Amino acid sequence: MKKDIQIPEVTGVEMAVVYEFNDIYNTNDWNIYIINNKNVDLEMMVIVSQGFSDTKTTSLLRKKLEKLPANSFAKIEFIQPELFKLNNRFQVTFFEGNTLYEKTFIFKENTIKEGALRMIDEIKKRGILAE
Repeated sequence: MKKDIQIPEVTGVEMAVVYEFNDIYNTNDWNIYIINNKNVDLEMMVIVSQGFSDTKTTSLLRKKLEKLPANSFAKIEFIQPELFKLNNRFQVTFFEGNTLYEKTFIFKENTIKEGALRMIDEIKKRGILAE
Protein backbone atom coordinates (compact mmCIF):
# COMPACT_ATOMS: atom_id res chain seq x y z
CA MET A 1 0.00 0.00 0.00
CA LYS A 2 2.71 2.47 1.03
CA LYS A 3 4.73 1.67 -2.11
CA ASP A 4 1.78 2.82 -4.24
CA ILE A 5 1.91 6.38 -2.86
CA GLN A 6 4.21 8.54 -4.94
CA ILE A 7 5.03 12.08 -3.98
CA PRO A 8 6.83 13.85 -6.85
CA GLU A 9 10.10 15.73 -6.44
CA VAL A 10 9.74 19.41 -5.56
CA THR A 11 11.45 21.94 -7.82
CA GLY A 12 11.08 25.70 -8.00
CA VAL A 13 10.40 26.16 -4.28
CA GLU A 14 13.05 27.49 -1.90
CA MET A 15 13.36 28.42 1.75
CA ALA A 16 15.58 31.30 2.89
CA VAL A 17 16.58 33.01 6.09
CA VAL A 18 16.89 36.76 5.56
CA TYR A 19 18.62 39.36 7.70
CA GLU A 20 16.58 42.54 7.43
CA PHE A 21 15.79 45.79 9.17
CA ASN A 22 12.61 45.89 11.27
CA ASP A 23 11.08 49.38 10.95
CA ILE A 24 8.79 48.89 13.96
CA TYR A 25 11.49 48.02 16.51
CA ASN A 26 14.49 49.61 14.76
CA THR A 27 16.40 46.32 14.90
CA ASN A 28 17.94 43.91 12.43
CA ASP A 29 15.99 40.63 12.53
CA TRP A 30 16.32 37.18 11.01
CA ASN A 31 13.18 35.99 9.19
CA ILE A 32 12.27 32.84 7.31
CA TYR A 33 10.81 33.17 3.80
CA ILE A 34 9.30 30.66 1.38
CA ILE A 35 9.90 31.37 -2.32
CA ASN A 36 7.72 30.11 -5.19
CA ASN A 37 9.73 30.27 -8.44
CA LYS A 38 7.06 28.31 -10.31
CA ASN A 39 4.70 29.78 -12.88
CA VAL A 40 1.70 28.33 -11.00
CA ASP A 41 0.07 29.10 -7.66
CA LEU A 42 0.74 26.75 -4.74
CA GLU A 43 -2.25 26.04 -2.52
CA MET A 44 -2.92 24.79 1.00
CA MET A 45 0.73 25.17 2.00
CA VAL A 46 1.63 23.92 5.47
CA ILE A 47 5.07 24.57 6.95
CA VAL A 48 6.18 22.75 10.10
CA SER A 49 9.40 24.00 11.69
CA GLN A 50 11.55 22.60 14.47
CA GLY A 51 15.07 23.08 15.79
CA PHE A 52 17.02 20.03 16.90
CA SER A 53 20.41 18.66 17.93
CA ASP A 54 21.62 15.48 19.63
CA THR A 55 20.54 16.81 23.01
CA LYS A 56 17.85 19.45 22.35
CA THR A 57 14.60 19.72 20.43
CA THR A 58 12.37 22.78 20.17
CA SER A 59 8.60 22.84 19.99
CA LEU A 60 6.97 22.38 16.61
CA LEU A 61 5.65 25.51 14.93
CA ARG A 62 3.06 25.29 12.17
CA LYS A 63 2.16 27.89 9.59
CA LYS A 64 -0.50 27.64 6.90
CA LEU A 65 -0.77 29.65 3.69
CA GLU A 66 -3.96 29.29 1.69
CA LYS A 67 -2.18 30.33 -1.50
CA LEU A 68 1.34 31.31 -2.53
CA PRO A 69 0.97 32.99 -5.94
CA ALA A 70 3.22 32.11 -8.87
CA ASN A 71 6.65 33.76 -8.82
CA SER A 72 6.21 35.23 -5.34
CA PHE A 73 7.43 34.84 -1.78
CA ALA A 74 6.03 35.09 1.75
CA LYS A 75 7.54 35.80 5.16
CA ILE A 76 6.86 32.78 7.35
CA GLU A 77 8.30 33.55 10.77
CA PHE A 78 10.92 35.33 12.85
CA ILE A 79 13.80 33.10 13.99
CA GLN A 80 15.75 33.83 17.16
CA PRO A 81 19.56 33.82 16.87
CA GLU A 82 19.76 31.39 19.83
CA LEU A 83 18.38 28.72 17.46
CA PHE A 84 21.28 29.05 15.01
CA LYS A 85 23.35 26.59 17.08
CA LEU A 86 20.71 23.94 16.26
CA ASN A 87 19.73 22.31 12.98
CA ASN A 88 16.52 24.01 11.83
CA ARG A 89 14.14 21.87 9.78
CA PHE A 90 11.22 23.17 7.73
CA GLN A 91 8.85 20.55 6.32
CA VAL A 92 6.75 22.03 3.53
CA THR A 93 3.69 20.40 1.98
CA PHE A 94 1.43 21.95 -0.64
CA PHE A 95 -0.84 21.26 -3.57
CA GLU A 96 0.04 22.18 -7.12
CA GLY A 97 -3.19 21.51 -8.95
CA ASN A 98 -4.46 18.19 -7.60
CA THR A 99 -0.99 16.84 -6.75
CA LEU A 100 0.44 16.84 -3.23
CA TYR A 101 4.11 17.80 -2.88
CA GLU A 102 6.41 17.61 0.13
CA LYS A 103 9.95 18.81 0.75
CA THR A 104 12.14 19.20 3.81
CA PHE A 105 14.56 22.14 4.01
CA ILE A 106 17.35 22.24 6.59
CA PHE A 107 19.56 25.04 7.83
CA LYS A 108 22.43 23.12 9.44
CA GLU A 109 23.75 24.19 12.82
CA ASN A 110 25.97 27.28 12.86
CA THR A 111 25.44 28.02 9.13
CA ILE A 112 23.16 31.02 9.69
CA LYS A 113 25.53 33.95 10.18
CA GLU A 114 26.14 37.36 8.69
CA GLY A 115 29.28 36.18 6.88
CA ALA A 116 27.23 33.70 4.82
CA LEU A 117 24.69 36.24 3.54
CA ARG A 118 24.28 36.74 -0.21
CA MET A 119 21.74 38.59 -2.34
CA ILE A 120 18.58 36.57 -3.00
CA ASP A 121 17.27 37.98 -6.26
CA GLU A 122 13.63 36.94 -5.77
CA ILE A 123 13.35 38.80 -2.46
CA LYS A 124 15.86 41.58 -3.22
CA LYS A 125 17.40 41.12 0.23
CA ARG A 126 20.45 39.45 1.69
CA GLY A 127 19.96 35.97 3.07
CA ILE A 128 20.90 32.29 3.08
CA LEU A 129 19.12 29.55 1.12
CA ALA A 130 18.36 26.25 2.85
CA GLU A 131 19.76 22.94 1.67
